[in-house]
Amino acid sequence: MGKTGLHAKIGLIILLIILLVSCSAIKRVPDGKKLLTKSTILVDSAAPKDPRVQNLPVLQPNQRLLTIPLRLHIYNLARPNRDSIYLNWMQENPEGLERRNAILSEKQTMAFGQGLVKFNKWLKRTGEAPSLIDKVAIDKSKERLRAWYWNQGWFNTKVDHNIIDSDRPKRARIEYLVDRGQPYKIDSITTQIATPVIDSLYQLVQSESILKKGEQYFTPDINAERDRLNSYFRNHGAFHMEKDNIRFEGDTVNTNQKANITLIIKDREFKIADSTYSIPYKIHKISEVNIVPDYQNATSSQRPDTLKYEDYNILRFGKRKYKRASLTDAIFFHKGDVYRDIDRDRTYRRITELQSFLYPTINYVADPKDSTGTDLIANVLLTSKKKFEFTYGVETTHSNIQAIGVGLNTSLLIRNLFRGSELLDISFRGNIGASTNAANGDTRFFDLQELGADARLSFPRLFLPFDVDNLIPKYMSPSTNFSVGYFSQTNIGLDKQSLNGALTYNWRQTAIKSTRVDLINAQYVRNLDPGNFFNVYQSSYSSVNNVANDLNIIDPTYVNDAGNLTIPTGTNTFINDAIAGNLGATADQRETLRNVRERRDRLSQNNLIISSSYNWTRNNREGIYDDDFSRFNFRIESAGNVLSGISSLVGIDKNSNNRRRVFGVEYSQYVKTEIDYIKHWQYVNNHVFAIRAFGGIAIPYGNSDNIPFIRSFFAGGPNDNRAWQAYELGPGKTGGLNDFNEANMKLAFNAEYRFPIAGAFKGAVFADVGNIYNVLDSEDDPDAIFDGIEDLEFLALGTGAGLRYDFGFFVLRFDMGFKTYNPALEEGRRWFREFKISRSVLNVGINYPF
Repeated sequence: MGKTGLHAKIGLIILLIILLVSCSAIKRVPDGKKLLTKSTILVDSAAPKDPRVQNLPVLQPNQRLLTIPLRLHIYNLARPNRDSIYLNWMQENPEGLERRNAILSEKQTMAFGQGLVKFNKWLKRTGEAPSLIDKVAIDKSKERLRAWYWNQGWFNTKVDHNIIDSDRPKRARIEYLVDRGQPYKIDSITTQIATPVIDSLYQLVQSESILKKGEQYFTPDINAERDRLNSYFRNHGAFHMEKDNIRFEGDTVNTNQKANITLIIKDREFKIADSTYSIPYKIHKISEVNIVPDYQNATSSQRPDTLKYEDYNILRFGKRKYKRASLTDAIFFHKGDVYRDIDRDRTYRRITELQSFLYPTINYVADPKDSTGTDLIANVLLTSKKKFEFTYGVETTHSNIQAIGVGLNTSLLIRNLFRGSELLDISFRGNIGASTNAANGDTRFFDLQELGADARLSFPRLFLPFDVDNLIPKYMSPSTNFSVGYFSQTNIGLDKQSLNGALTYNWRQTAIKSTRVDLINAQYVRNLDPGNFFNVYQSSYSSVNNVANDLNIIDPTYVNDAGNLTIPTGTNTFINDAIAGNLGATADQRETLRNVRERRDRLSQNNLIISSSYNWTRNNREGIYDDDFSRFNFRIESAGNVLSGISSLVGIDKNSNNRRRVFGVEYSQYVKTEIDYIKHWQYVNNHVFAIRAFGGIAIPYGNSDNIPFIRSFFAGGPNDNRAWQAYELGPGKTGGLNDFNEANMKLAFNAEYRFPIAGAFKGAVFADVGNIYNVLDSEDDPDAIFDGIEDLEFLALGTGAGLRYDFGFFVLRFDMGFKTYNPALEEGRRWFREFKISRSVLNVGINYPF
């Protein structure tokens, strides 16, 4: 972008800001009304400790951005009755309308007017109407404040208010004065439980009550205790128990700030016609379990084929599609069991996880053969999904390698492959694109090709040679996945082919805790064009070419007519000859060339990685709209140990590099661990503070002295340190000397404050700290190596701000990061030297960074 265009845009933004600020905030405030500028709450003469209290008043001041009520100014730009104004103008100004029709057609004139009306409505919708002081709203606000503290045990709370006029016209602020008085504490808890069997159940768990004598009354505790009891009763056979039947009454009359609580559970009530009857609750058990796997085929005239298996009845209307065990394994209740909500809920979840059925129906009916009225027949009604499901999609891509790419993705899902609710997912993907050649900058049309295929076979159980049901019961939703994949890239980088396969076990201990074990994860990567290394990694080429220029190399064995090293013959020959001491290179120059050669050999070598890993996650987030949660993930991976044992056992000799080869490839051996923690706090008005901490290290040993590129760490990018591009930061204080910088240790810390701006527009300010380092590997550059705690001074700091648009199902994100502390600069110049627009990085991403 030229300076003129940049100045024009900056000028336009400044003009818009001046226009908005110059608009009077009270432009739409009617005479006799006042604009609320501030709302203050004092609780017992002090500011409330809980920030949620500030959000209780119904009447709130207009939202502000940097002290400016931006949305109010946008609203004020709208005309109150734009549609009628334009209509009146057309009726009262026939000459003006005639002149406009001379330029535009009558249809265009009407469309122009409709456009003005729509734009006016958009201004109103995006903006925010002035917050006017209103007696009804004030009374509602006071009642909400009183109820808030009443629910926390301050039963004598009084709320008053003052309206304080501003020095400026039509403006005022409100001050709410809350006097809570003395809190009430629980003095006694008694019961009135009509049904003896329910009273007996209560006595068993009375000591676990959330309500404690001597503690302050708290309505949320009352509700939590009601939920606890309802769940307990329903999980111990009280099928007809409802939460509304569990009540707590408090006596606070003349009790000296003490509350006497009574738990009341009446007998079960039910209606027949217009009459209401009461009967004691009963403990119900299941007398029969009927499973109907193809309920959609059931008709009133057709008799099902009934099969008894274990203690279940399987009723089929049509041919047999599912193995008996695959159906019964998904059911968590049995004949003779006491009814439990938890068994029903687990059954719902497990059947849904099978992905073979639509959402199931489970109903319970009274057993007509039982005269006591306690037996229930459980009916599990299932409707099968289609066996085959085919999907496809087209996408376009862009990256630093591809100027443009067009891809086709297809997937075929086959359900119930072996009649045990297995899933086979076969996918193909292909992409063709145009690249920017790293050597000469030419854009070639569709010279890039990518082709991939994957297959995954999933089983709803663990495939192991021994029984682990006691350790991992079926309510943990265990599953086994076998996967294989192939991927090929040509005319991209070094042209790669990769083959991978994995055997993975998954289970979920609780709703928020899950485990994944990769028993075997094998990956073979082959570089088809290693000679293209110096075309891809231009920084490495520049380092070698600069040494050749310093040595005044003119031999056509090494250089072309322009005096630059040829690729690959010239570069490779020059490096070997110079290191051997044949070209008069200095010790420093030979060291530079030796480092480049080592990097070339490492990044262009083929990789064979066979690893096992363990991954444990705790995530208490409840849906995508939950902004108050934490997530912790721990992962450890070990690679090469099996191959090391086998190769040693069969006597494979080591090569000149003191490495063993399997299938002609030096296999990788290392141990790698990662810890990732994310925490979000949600405040009033959808303000969110989020942090992330990440640490990872991979240590090579045995058959390796470095980590494969595909298993290394990198820093920078839209989900990392946003002041640097991906792969641009580090290692250490080296300053990103290579095109793709990576290392075997990483530290990253992020903090972000998110806030609403207007409508779907959100804003954020952030700080990102982190870097990558080399440790205990083949790297010998001291600037890249982590030697001790003192090297933490080379953690880079990026700060910035972001603008996001929330579409509901995803967020489009724009973040601008500034290099606030750059460890690659000289000491004394690291702070704020690059804190400028020209050195900033614009990140575009989908959804939040963490």
